[in-house]
Amino acid sequence: MNKPIGAFVSDYGAEEAAMRVYCAEGEARALALGNRGPIRFTESGDLHPEIREAYSRCGFYVFTGVLASEELADIEADFLDIQSRLPVRRGAEVDAEGRTALGFGHEGLNLVWAKPLSDPVGGTKAAHGRYPVKMFEPAAPANAPDEVVYLVLGSLQFSEACLRVYGHPQLLAVAAAINGDDFVPFNEALWMKGPGLGASVAWHQDGWTHWESPELDEGSHGFNFMGQLYGCSPANGLWVVPGSHRLGKVDIAAMVAAAGTERLPDAVPLVCAPGDVAMTNRQAVHGSFANTSRDWRVTVNMGFHRRGSVLGVAGGGVHNAPAVYDAERISRRARVIGWAIDARRQRFPGETPFAYAPHSGETWSWDDGARAAIKDYNLLDLGI
Repeated sequence: MNKPIGAFVSDYGAEEAAMRVYCAEGEARALALGNRGPIRFTESGDLHPEIREAYSRCGFYVFTGVLASEELADIEADFLDIQSRLPVRRGAEVDAEGRTALGFGHEGLNLVWAKPLSDPVGGTKAAHGRYPVKMFEPAAPANAPDEVVYLVLGSLQFSEACLRVYGHPQLLAVAAAINGDDFVPFNEALWMKGPGLGASVAWHQDGWTHWESPELDEGSHGFNFMGQLYGCSPANGLWVVPGSHRLGKVDIAAMVAAAGTERLPDAVPLVCAPGDVAMTNRQAVHGSFANTSRDWRVTVNMGFHRRGSVLGVAGGGVHNAPAVYDAERISRRARVIGWAIDARRQRFPGETPFAYAPHSGETWSWDDGARAAIKDYNLLDLGI
């Protein structure tokens, strides 16, 4: 692969030595958890109980070697194309070559910007106030741009390679095992944390609709898959507090105050090689630090819910407009599953496609009509 080389050099300044120690100790804790390995199923086709136990205990699992080199090359080609098509600045209509910029003419939110190495949401009221504490912001390199795009939302409409990952038969089988055969989509994104530029994401828990429900359990707000193009390290990857998904709504500000630092002592990083896919519970306390490393972190992110967590629920307000999610809304949003399965079938004909139970008896085709229909599909995201 032609991994892009970072042109920006930065560090944590006076906090650099402490950050290096924290990363090393966190990696050691992560690798001792026993929650990583290839996707495995039992002879009866269920997700292996050792994976279920480790995921339930930790709130995340690292599936190793899911995406092979051929697929990674496809993802990389789309990532580099997306990078080349970004607007020259926030609000611009053209890219650096004068072409119509990625996302221009779309109704949905697609591009999320931040100042290099900043924490754009910590300590703000963003997303129902779920980011209560601001992360440390290292000094940006002198030659850094004013802002960078670090997140592409609705990413499946911009990358057929990402769409094909979404249709991966083993990943969809895991989604069915965790959330039931009638599982439904959440949203998809492409995270792009450039070396010396990538913004942090303050500690948070993702869900907001079910915390007070008497039926709350560790799976009420779903999970995210995170496929890694170049791998990820403690310096540029996501960190998770193991077991926090079982605690209900957590007082994150109190956690940071007790620690005396935003480097939470019990947190561990996702440590992934290229092609690994992590599964992370959305209720877990998680976040990431500004990327002062020399390595890109490019993550193909895609989430799934239980149907019962979504049907009839008033959601939205973070990823798109508030709405009550009825069966018709869920069905329209789930079209991308059918398109993704067929897109993958066309690219990898030797695989056995996943059979999505709600589409039983239906035929789905990834064709020119579907390519037109997928525009702004993320307006239908099922955010809870």
